[in-house]
Amino acid sequence: MDQRTPLSLAYDAVSAAREVAALAASRAEAQDRDDGFPAEDILSLHRLGLLAAPVPAAEGGAGLGEEPGAATLAEVLRLVGYGSLALGRLYEGHVNALQLIGRFGEAGQRTRLFSDARDGHLFGVWNTEPAEGGLVLGEGAGDRSLSGVKTLASGAGRVTRALVTVRSPGEDAPLMLVVPLEAGSRADLQAWHAHGMRASATGTVDFTGLVVGPDAILGAPGDYHRQPIFSGGAWRFAAVHLGGIEAVFDAWRGHVTRLGRGADPHQLARLGEGAIAVEGARLWVMRAAGIVAEDALSADRIVAFVNLARLAVEKAGLEVLQLAQRSVGLQGFLRGHPLERLSRDLATYLRQPGPDRALTDAAAEILEAGGMAGDVWTRGVT
Repeated sequence: MDQRTPLSLAYDAVSAAREVAALAASRAEAQDRDDGFPAEDILSLHRLGLLAAPVPAAEGGAGLGEEPGAATLAEVLRLVGYGSLALGRLYEGHVNALQLIGRFGEAGQRTRLFSDARDGHLFGVWNTEPAEGGLVLGEGAGDRSLSGVKTLASGAGRVTRALVTVRSPGEDAPLMLVVPLEAGSRADLQAWHAHGMRASATGTVDFTGLVVGPDAILGAPGDYHRQPIFSGGAWRFAAVHLGGIEAVFDAWRGHVTRLGRGADPHQLARLGEGAIAVEGARLWVMRAAGIVAEDALSADRIVAFVNLARLAVEKAGLEVLQLAQRSVGLQGFLRGHPLERLSRDLATYLRQPGPDRALTDAAAEILEAGGMAGDVWTRGVT
């Protein structure tokens, strides 16, 4: 597929994601190393149209994630995460960047950046930085220089269009920039010796000395943290988590079948409990995607639901991990067993920031809502 031309109206993103997932799963073991990266899988995303798919249909994409497409995007993210959580993390960041460009970009920015997506550029969103030495945009009205770094940047050295937050003199809130980067440049992965997600190429990127023009600025100061866009977007990484949970479940189920342990009532009981957890996570993800897409509740209410959804998916993932490891036993911790890498990747990726605050903020919103519990998430009911 030549992604320099618009996607067909008949484009099937879910079928493309299934193909990517199968290919990614076959390659993931070889990529599981400190210097690993799913480069071939990124090419598959491009070849099968998924790098361009989040671009609005009117601008040459498939509108993946646009209303009423949230359910389709959730399914795509789940499938990509099933094939490889490292790839799912990178693809979720790419989708996030294109959605922010679609929401806040001016016409010229949209044309240029969406063309880049169709041409195969990988986008990412990087906002984490150290307390000292974070990213700063220099003073001036024209071209301005950057100084400082971003840390824990997934796809460091591989992302070629980085959407970053920066501090700017005279601005109280951060700005968004979209910065073009050369592949293989400015990245330091030396500190990334993680338990899992080794192939995500997570590291520090130094922007010092780069010069950007006014057209690199996306939106207005503070737009990046605007709610419910900022926190409400957490449903997307929960959808990727769901795919990883299902992959662990299937590796566990396959082990029980291969060893002929399906008649053991204890194995069956654990498998049944795992199936409940998996389906519960799926329902939370789909409901969260729908609530965000509908945008019918207050921003605080939307964020509260998404916070609960991400925590419910985390809880389901931890439960499935515990049940799977109990059922498989020591073999599941040995390299080469299907469960071993999948468990490491999932346990690592489930560790998202601020879980306690997410829970208590959601609970506070529910307390303030009053009324019947069944009406808290219903449009038009206060």
